[in-house]
Amino acid sequence: MSIQSRKEEHVNLALSGKATFREKTNGFEQYELVYNALPEINLADVDTRTLFCGAQLLSPFLVTGMTGGYPNAENINRSIAEACAECGIAMGVGSMRAALEQTGSDPTFSVVRQFSDRVPILANIGAAQAALWHREGTLAQYVDRAVSLIGARALAVHLNPLQELLQPEGEPRFRGVLDAIAALIRTNNVPIIVKEVGAGITGNVARRLADVGVTMIDVAGAGGTSWAGIEILRRADAEQVNHLWDVGTPTAECIRQCVGVVPTVIASGGISTGTEAAKALAMGAHLVGTARPVLEAYAQGGTEAIVQFARNWELHLRQWMFIMGCSKLNDLRDPSTIQRIL
Repeated sequence: MSIQSRKEEHVNLALSGKATFREKTNGFEQYELVYNALPEINLADVDTRTLFCGAQLLSPFLVTGMTGGYPNAENINRSIAEACAECGIAMGVGSMRAALEQTGSDPTFSVVRQFSDRVPILANIGAAQAALWHREGTLAQYVDRAVSLIGARALAVHLNPLQELLQPEGEPRFRGVLDAIAALIRTNNVPIIVKEVGAGITGNVARRLADVGVTMIDVAGAGGTSWAGIEILRRADAEQVNHLWDVGTPTAECIRQCVGVVPTVIASGGISTGTEAAKALAMGAHLVGTARPVLEAYAQGGTEAIVQFARNWELHLRQWMFIMGCSKLNDLRDPSTIQRIL
């Protein structure tokens, strides 16, 4: 199967709802935000703006990288970029390998470039591919092309050993990944974000990344779409690997372990409501990312539905910040604003 067909199949399976975690949640049900009966602020005082990659966002939200590289992805990415620009939030694109290994421009990715002056857009490459390019001496060339193609403000390098292990076309070769990431940190002109794809980055991995200079991590924890599940559904021998469907560390636990290890933690992985977003921020995350709910909104009503989804999240975040007495996001990130109940 071609990379293009595989990417389309991935999106369709994610939208189907058949590939969520079966027994594992994102972990936020174990925490509760602390109500403040004496907030001493007005609702109008609440300010959800934050800086990210040199740009000011109106809300601390990121549509995490999902797709690109097949025909319909152009429409999806255009709608997401339009919505992000209207709402003042950040956007990531899906893995760009297919675009980078072909000659010429790929409109499924380049379509977002027209919005790059209004919203931070994140390029995206696989860690295993980065290691291969580093060994071949072509890493800088590919990264420059990825950044230029979409006008990216940052580069996300995704760690997905579980997915590569289970993908029928997978390439589970991860030796040299840390060296490649270190090389990117030393030589690249845009910020580097290291992310998972839904199985989570734990504190131990975060410390190894921090040791080579990584300052931004997207934990992408377990609890939402299981990419292991997606790949298992694509296999003819699913019964041989079905035991790996729920592998991963819940998102809330990843945040708990990674906050303080690197300066910037992005929380994603099964976060589907504004309340969960508020909990992630209260636990110390700088930004909150989501993917499948945005795809679902797009499927229901295109750009307008994505805008409505993002504005609902912002509204819910503002409501929580008011009843917690937090006029700024830094107030929300105080340990006293959230407590463990389970």
